Amino acid sequence: MTWLTWRQLRTQAAAVYALVAAVAVVVLVTGPRLRDLVTNGADVYDSLTRTDQVLFYAGVLAVAAAPAVIGAFWGAPLVARELENGTHRLVWNQSVTRTRWLATRLGLTTLAAAAVVGLLTWAVTWWSEPMDGTVSHTRGSLPSRLTPVSFAMRGLVPVGYAVFAVVLGATVGIILQRSLPAMAVTLAIFAFVQVAVPLWVRPHLLTPVTVTLTISEDSLDSINGSPSGGPSSIELHTADREDWVLTNQTVDAAGQATALPAWLAECLPGPGGPSGTTQTNEQAPPIGGCLERLDAEGYRQRIVYQPQDRFWSLQLVETGLFLVGSGLLAGLCFWWTRTRLS
Repeated sequence: MTWLTWRQLRTQAAAVYALVAAVAVVVLVTGPRLRDLVTNGADVYDSLTRTDQVLFYAGVLAVAAAPAVIGAFWGAPLVARELENGTHRLVWNQSVTRTRWLATRLGLTTLAAAAVVGLLTWAVTWWSEPMDGTVSHTRGSLPSRLTPVSFAMRGLVPVGYAVFAVVLGATVGIILQRSLPAMAVTLAIFAFVQVAVPLWVRPHLLTPVTVTLTISEDSLDSINGSPSGGPSSIELHTADREDWVLTNQTVDAAGQATALPAWLAECLPGPGGPSGTTQTNEQAPPIGGCLERLDAEGYRQRIVYQPQDRFWSLQLVETGLFLVGSGLLAGLCFWWTRTRLS
């Protein structure tokens, strides 16, 4: 049974592992130079080439896409193809039980998926480490590993996603009993999960930290303009730029959420100034004076965030969440196979 399962999977597995090997070659060729930048104390972001940044985001996309593709092309047809063609009856009429048949197919495919995504993630994580969260003197930056852009493409979480995607695909395939519809539904559900988790689940896996900061030039990220031309909101960063900021809200002296004062539009510098607004007051004082006036009038910034030192804690919790979900789906697979299939 194991040999038969591997024989059916080997062509797809060989293609995927060849792609991972190609990624490994790129990582080994380009990675050491990036690490040398850190060792030599260089400003990493300002030393990056356009190719480095393209490869950074290509790695993010590769790790994000891998579980989805594997779930659709390995997981969904895993059982659906057998049910569609009726070949499952040939196995069941021999000495192989339904439980053993499904356990072998699902177990071997899941292990292969976890291994390939684990290798890909390890390579991308190692290569990206010197670049994660780097900031330029001109306010350019790359996302840190804790932000939604990178978090699910680093560490252990992609392996949990891969296991979940395979089991999800198998579950959908068992229920629909058609390969192509199962592949489409698996992709749709998994895409929804990839969007929903960072928006609604991950921020609350661990209780976030809340701080209230003075609005100053040192912590200022941006002053955002409104369609009418005036400033609409302010964004600050925490002491560690690699923290994941969840909310950035201006409050008044009483601690209540408030809009920015009307006078700020006249106070800020014109286009091209540090604020990045569209205001055009040539007589405006330096931005520091505007921020000092905000401070004097009691305006503060309330920030809710996840500290960067929680990266591995969040990784473990989220990976565990997906493994539990995978276990529940696997249980549904076995129940459906034993009681609903003929």
